This record gives sequence, C-alpha cells and structure tokens, in this order.
Amino acid sequence: MAGGLLRWPVVLCLLNTLIISPVRSTVWTAGSAAMTQGTAVVVGAAAVSSTDEHFVCATLDWWPPEKCDYGTCAWGLASLLNLNLSSHILLNAIKAFSPLKIRLGGSLQDKVIYETEYPQEPCRPFVKNSSEMFGFTEGCLPLSRWDQLNEFFRESGATIIFGLNALNGRVPLSDGSLGGPWDYTNAASLIRYTVNKGYRISGWELGNELSGSGVGARINADQYAEDLMNLDRVVDQTYKGYQFKPLVIGPGGFFDANWFNEFIVKAKSSLDVISHHIYNLGPGVDQNLVEKILNPSYLDGEASTFSNLRDILKSTGASTSAWVGEAGGAYNSGRHLVTNAFVFSFWYLDQLGMSSLYDTKTYCRQSLIGGNYGLLNTTTFKPNPDYYSALLWHRLMGPKVLSTKFNGTKMIRAYAHCARDSKGITLLLLNLDRNSTAQVVVDPGTAQLSAVKYHRGGVKEIKMGEEITREEYHLTAMDGNLHSQTVLLNGKILDLDAQGGIPVLESVKVDALQPINVAALSIVFAHMPSFYAPACV
Repeated sequence: MAGGLLRWPVVLCLLNTLIISPVRSTVWTAGSAAMTQGTAVVVGAAAVSSTDEHFVCATLDWWPPEKCDYGTCAWGLASLLNLNLSSHILLNAIKAFSPLKIRLGGSLQDKVIYETEYPQEPCRPFVKNSSEMFGFTEGCLPLSRWDQLNEFFRESGATIIFGLNALNGRVPLSDGSLGGPWDYTNAASLIRYTVNKGYRISGWELGNELSGSGVGARINADQYAEDLMNLDRVVDQTYKGYQFKPLVIGPGGFFDANWFNEFIVKAKSSLDVISHHIYNLGPGVDQNLVEKILNPSYLDGEASTFSNLRDILKSTGASTSAWVGEAGGAYNSGRHLVTNAFVFSFWYLDQLGMSSLYDTKTYCRQSLIGGNYGLLNTTTFKPNPDYYSALLWHRLMGPKVLSTKFNGTKMIRAYAHCARDSKGITLLLLNLDRNSTAQVVVDPGTAQLSAVKYHRGGVKEIKMGEEITREEYHLTAMDGNLHSQTVLLNGKILDLDAQGGIPVLESVKVDALQPINVAALSIVFAHMPSFYAPACV
C-alpha cells in the first residue's frame, strides 16, 4: 500500500468562465488492476431519518467458559460474572467512544437470579447441564459483582442498558408457550438496589428472544405487553422523585410482524424502545459466510426487517423508538477468522448504514468481547478490525441520515450522514468487489443543482486559488487477507500503543474535487466539510 500522485482534469465554472485545470492531489491507493467508475448521489436538502446521538452500541453476555459451539469454546473469561475489569486495554477501548452504549444481556439473562441484600439462598454460579434450556442451570448475580461492574462503567463513562430475567413466575401453556404473569419481585429488588446505590442505568430491557416463535421459550404478545407495563410501573415507582428515568425496553427478540404489532399496540406508552435481534447470516458453522457477506443481494435482504418495523411504528402512531438490541450476524458464537476478522466489517458497516436509513436509533453489536464476534479479542482484549470500524463510524457519522444512491456497479455500498461535530457530510463507501478499484464521484443531486451551482464533489463555491480538501480514511486488510485480524488505516497498521491505548485514527487530506478511489475489498470513510448540505447546517 502506498501513496500516489494522480492528475485529473477538473472542470470549474468560475464567473461563467470555463477553466480546464490539472490538479495535483495526494491520494491514498491500494493497488488493483481493474478500474470501475460510478457516482454517489447524496441529497443533502433534508435528512431522511435520524439516529440517537450515540448510535453505536455493543453487548456483554453471561456465557460461562464452558459454552461451546461446534466443538469450539470461544467465550473464555468474557462473561459479566468473570470479565477482568482491571484491564487497561478494556477500559481504554470503551473510553475511546465517550460514551459507548453497552447492553448487558443474552441467552442466559432469563436464567439469572439477582442476589438480594438479605438473601434467603446462596448465590450460585451457572453450572453446565445439557438437560437444561441453553445447557446451563440458573446462575446468580452477586451484589458484590454488580457493585464492581457499576464502578467500572462509571470509570469508563459507558451508557448501560440492562436486560432483565423475564421468565420468573411463568407456567407452561397448552400451545407450547409460557404463560402467567411475570413475577417481577427479584427484578424490582435489583432495580431498587441500583437506585439506592446511585448507579445510573439508562434502560431496563425485559427478556431475551422470547417474542414470536422464541428461542428456547416464547411468550404471547398480549401477556408480554402486560408484563412490560408492570416493568414500567416498577421503574416509575422506584425512580419517583428523580429527574432521570431510564428507558423501558422490550422484547429483545427476533422480528415477527404480527407479534410486534400486537405488542406495540397493547404496551401503549409504557414501551419507550422496541428492540430486535439480527443473525441473518445463519449459523457460525456455515461455510458460505464470506460469500454471503460480499453478496450485495444477500445484504439487501435485511432491509425488509427495518422497513417493516418502521412502518408498524408509523401505522400505530407509537412514539416508541426502534433499536437493534443484539446483532452478531452468525449465531452460535460466530465463526473464527470470519466474524472477528476484516471481512466482517463489510457486513457490520452495511448494517449500520442500512438500519440508520429506517429510523433505527441504536445498533448493539454482539459482542464487545466474547464468542467469535467480539469487537475485542477475548484473551488479549486487543481490538479486532470491527472495533476500528465502529469507532470511525462513531466519530465521523452524525445522527442525521441523508438519502444516498450509488450509480454504477452493484458492488459498491454507499451511505452518507451529516458529519459529526463538523461541517459537511461523511460518506461511507464499501467495495465488495475482489478485483476492481472504484473511482467515485460525489454528486449533490438534481434537486439541489436547480437552486445552486455546484462543482465536482458537491462543493458550493470556489474562490480562485483556494485549496479545498476532504479527509479520507481507507481501511484494508493486512496483506489483502480478508481473514486477517489486523487492519490498516491508510496503509498503516492499527495497533495499541505501549500503554495499551487506542491509536490515533489519522486521515489523509485529498483534493475535494477529485474522485474517491476505493480499492478492491476496502472501506472508505470520506469526511467532506465543503459539501453543501442544507440538512447539515
């Protein structure tokens, strides 16, 4: 990978005079023989949707070291019960987001008992038992560990969402579901303890993957709505007199249109956030994961989930927001050297871009650490490539989402947002093509051209002699190996510093009037401060 000098003829319309000018520009490139061209049309007149101010989220799970899939035990000491909270790398990785949303939950959350201040029974850990749901007995969260976790979250500045056990008090029904009202006694005890200790939890979520046909267990929508309203009452009572009230969230399951519609209608104003999970690539053992990730038609398939949920919320008139509460792509802990390697950034960033177009407010990646899909290495805590993809998104992509269309090859995925804390826009380009570099011209769209004269790259005005640049961040795999767990930014390896700190993510400045070069199998964030977008002013 090396820098190069490219010359391009640029047409500038200045004072009604046509000037043809050769412009010299330093552009980062990654060698690729074939070349294709296309146009990213970004309509900046108005935002088409918006995310929360902090869109990126990651999860921490409950799985013990004995959790194994397909003969591989990938969780190690990454559980909420045994994670090393004294790791400086872990702390630095979270603090780099300032803040990072973290959702605490997962399959075993509906088997967690919370220790009380006056316990009647010993607080026992999960024990492997193949006859039990998910292969483990119930486990207990000691209050001493809850104290440790909250001290760590305070120090890291993380925003915390806690997933509650929704199965207490249930009885089997004839249709195979679980019924009866949720017994919230134990959950209410934890919430009271949390408030009394002054710990800040930003949201309480009820249950994990119990919606629709469920995973392991299921609950009908009307009963779940009643339970959610009970959680809302518990939260209201416990936080009475406080200026801050956490969000009430549910169901944390897979999208089922009929179930979700009924749940939203019956939960009414008690439901602040409706959360759903995404594992659209299939099981981690699937040998075709990479082919799916690099197939634009396959990636497009998940758009219907986002659009259908958005339409349900609109049709019901609910003020509820939509979140992706957990998304690991490939279920059963992912796949080593795929879901924790460079190639997975194509799926992950495409999901962030696509979901944000449909008013998804927060997107929680499974996982921050643990399994084969962690943003961090389970043993060393060293960031995997997707960590840097998430951090660049968090720092560059603002909440306002712009309509973006790519005219050209189907192998380029394009998404644009108003830039975060800066002028202009940030454009994300993903090149799924294994062989061709794409030269991408950015166009502001005909709707804006009718009102304002633009130059190449959406620049509104150019003064004679003025240098107009953009900032580019090119992500590529080490040695071009999609399965590499080392990522290069503008040709330089991203690695921790000597103190375990996250490296500086440095851009390269490029002439804003030049096309964006997107190498084969690479990712580019382009911050374009001179791009005129009224929505971003």
